[in-house]
Amino acid sequence: MIEVRNAGKWIQNGSRRVEILKDISLSIPAGQFVAIVGASGSGKSTLLGLLAGLDTPTEGEIWLDGVPIHNLRETELAAVRGRKIGFVFQSYQLIQTLTALENVLLPYELNREGSGLASARRLLEEVGLRERMDHYPIQLSGGEQQRVALARAFVAEPPILMADEPTGNLDSSNGRVVLDLLLERNKRAGTTLVLVTHDPEVAGHADRRITIKDGRIVEDTLPFVSAAAPMQSEAQHG
Repeated sequence: MIEVRNAGKWIQNGSRRVEILKDISLSIPAGQFVAIVGASGSGKSTLLGLLAGLDTPTEGEIWLDGVPIHNLRETELAAVRGRKIGFVFQSYQLIQTLTALENVLLPYELNREGSGLASARRLLEEVGLRERMDHYPIQLSGGEQQRVALARAFVAEPPILMADEPTGNLDSSNGRVVLDLLLERNKRAGTTLVLVTHDPEVAGHADRRITIKDGRIVEDTLPFVSAAAPMQSEAQHG
C-alpha cells in the first residue's frame, strides 16, 4: 500500500544544508496499523507529510497504492490525496465557517460523485455527535472537534488513514475515544492506518512501531509471535 525507497528531505539555509530525513526505506502492506514514534524534532511528522503527499522528498521515491507520488504536480497530488488518504491533524483543521456536517461533507463533495449527505450524517452519529451536526467548530469542545475531523477523514472511504498526534491535544478520556474510533476503522474496514504519536499507550496498540531518531529509522518493530505457541497448543489438546 505504501512504499518508500531511499527517500530524503533537506532544506537549504544559506550555504548550509539542513537534513531532516535521511535514506528512509520502508514498505507498509494494506491493512497494517503503523505507529511512528520518536522525540520532538526527530523528523516523524515530516515523514508522515511525505507519505501523505503533503510534502515532496528532496530525493528518493514514494509510492502510494501503486502511484509514484514523488514526481507528481500539485494538482495531481491533490487528486491522489483525495482518493487515497484521510488525514487527521492534531489541531483539527476544521473550517470555522462550516458546520460539523458541512466539514464532514467537504471531502466527499470534492472527491466523489453523488450525494454524501447520508454517509456524513451516519458517521457523525457513529462518533457520538448526532445532536451537534449543525454546530460550528467554535461551539464544540476539543474532543468533539477531533471526532468531526475523524468523520471527515472517513467519509470518502479512503484505503489509507493518516493521523498526526490525533490524541495530543485531548484529555485521556477523549483520547481513548479517538483511538478506539481509529482502531475500529482499521479492523472493521481493513483501512491502512499510519499515525505519529508521543503516547506509549497509542503506540502499544499498533501492529508495528517505527522509531525515528535524527531523521533516520533506528527501529522497526513488528509484533513478536512465539513459534512455540502452536506446538504448546497441540500438546495441550493431545
